[in-house]
Amino acid sequence: MNNKEIFKNIIKRKIKAKIVFQNKKITAFHDISPKSKLHILIVPNIFIKNLNYINKKNLNILSYMLYKSIKIAKQERIHKSGYRIIINCNKNGGQKIPYLHLHLLGGEKLKNF
Repeated sequence: MNNKEIFKNIIKRKIKAKIVFQNKKITAFHDISPKSKLHILIVPNIFIKNLNYINKKNLNILSYMLYKSIKIAKQERIHKSGYRIIINCNKNGGQKIPYLHLHLLGGEKLKNF
């Protein structure tokens, strides 16, 4: 199974993951290698390789992903203490899986970079 298939199979629930939210547009689940106390990945249910593949047809998915990340931060009770949202793009940008995804990090004081 290649890397992008991992997210596709989580979305289809063929791979077990701790899903915190799912609807027709996105799926949000806990990262299996968390970088903070709370680390949730938010992925579109349609395949988009990375930010470079955002276009007029799929532009709305980014705002929806951000909107839902705020709702999830409130659900997880990290909205008052603070959180970080990250989108990596390509290898040098830190993207390990070639499938657009947003990282929601929080639950503790995060290091500055």
